[in-house]
Amino acid sequence: MKFPVARPWGGYERRMITLLSLSFGLVGLDRFIIMPLFPVIMHDLALDYQDLSMLSAILAFAWGGSALFMGAAIRILGTKKLLVLSITLLSLLAGASALITSLVGLVLLRALMGVCEGAFTPVSIIVTDEVSQPCRRGLNLGIQQALFPIIGLCLGPLLAGVLLEVFGSWRAVFAIISLPGLVVAWYLYKTYQPTQAPSTASIARASKSQWRTALSSGNVRLNIALMLCILTCQFVLCALLPSYLTDILHLSNFSMAMIISAIGLGGFFGQLVIPGLSDQLGRKPVVSICFMISALLVGLLIISPPLPWLLFLQLFFLSFINFSLICITVGPLTSESVPPSLLATATGLVVGCGEILGGGVAPVIAGYIAMTWGLTAILFLALAGSLTGGLLSLWLKETSPVFNGLNDYSPLSARLTLEDK
Repeated sequence: MKFPVARPWGGYERRMITLLSLSFGLVGLDRFIIMPLFPVIMHDLALDYQDLSMLSAILAFAWGGSALFMGAAIRILGTKKLLVLSITLLSLLAGASALITSLVGLVLLRALMGVCEGAFTPVSIIVTDEVSQPCRRGLNLGIQQALFPIIGLCLGPLLAGVLLEVFGSWRAVFAIISLPGLVVAWYLYKTYQPTQAPSTASIARASKSQWRTALSSGNVRLNIALMLCILTCQFVLCALLPSYLTDILHLSNFSMAMIISAIGLGGFFGQLVIPGLSDQLGRKPVVSICFMISALLVGLLIISPPLPWLLFLQLFFLSFINFSLICITVGPLTSESVPPSLLATATGLVVGCGEILGGGVAPVIAGYIAMTWGLTAILFLALAGSLTGGLLSLWLKETSPVFNGLNDYSPLSARLTLEDK
């Protein structure tokens, strides 16, 4: 029996990966664009910075909680309906932000957006896995997730500034950014053709017993722990590093903004490179080495002098590594650990628990640490996350089809011809 020969990256696979990447980039835009707009929103709605923290936390918790139950949602709606519906509703909710007149309304709206984003994330990973050949799974998942940081964290603030300058209203900005998502949702509806393999019908039977089975399969439990470590490092830095740069290193707001833009740039380029390397070198060695590099970069950040160019490079490569780790962990390390019947449940567990613990709980703990021991202490929390992740990665089981022969759970295998096999 021969190992499946890779087909060229083209046609349907290329179109779907492009649309899924654009969709996830717009998810990042809808999630993070409130940050640069918050100063004017705060003035109009009489809010404070604690309210901003609450808005970020409620979206993270809703995202994680939603992802946990995506198995049942896919069973009811199917992957196509859920994929298109989630990005459509998210875009409409983002546009509806223009109508909000109070904090309560904004909190409720952000919670609903989190539910839609939590629905879209695992199903988009599942669909990416479905349309990809095994030898390109890591590469395609990296491409699919690459636009999230570059649009949400890098280009988003620039877009918000330009639109705010042109239209003079934050409400107009929210209305405008909702339009691209509706267009992409239409193209997804017209393009996506769900796999009709027998296993697809059972891909999302979510139940307590399936949760237990998924948690006991392959790397799933370890992946949840790894996600906590990765997001503890990355989200803590995203949330509190701006204050560290201005209050501790005494950099200007302009220098701080330029340095923080490295998060989006590094995450974008990293996801185009590292997940693809894991296709060729194996998941486990790439993940372990990336955690070691992440810990080294955080250590250098702790002792770094206030030189903007040096801090930019350190943060660029730190995000280059961390976003790639997220991609590999929620993607191939999870999808290659379980059969198709558990794919939605396992992906939802890894994404959901990671978002709740790393995106919601970790920044709250970091805020307490900063208030108790000072802002510099948050860097040691980030370092602890990377070091712990590196140790845990030593217990990973290798899942790459390149190293495991035909041990491939991808629905794509149902489309391989007898000659390919």
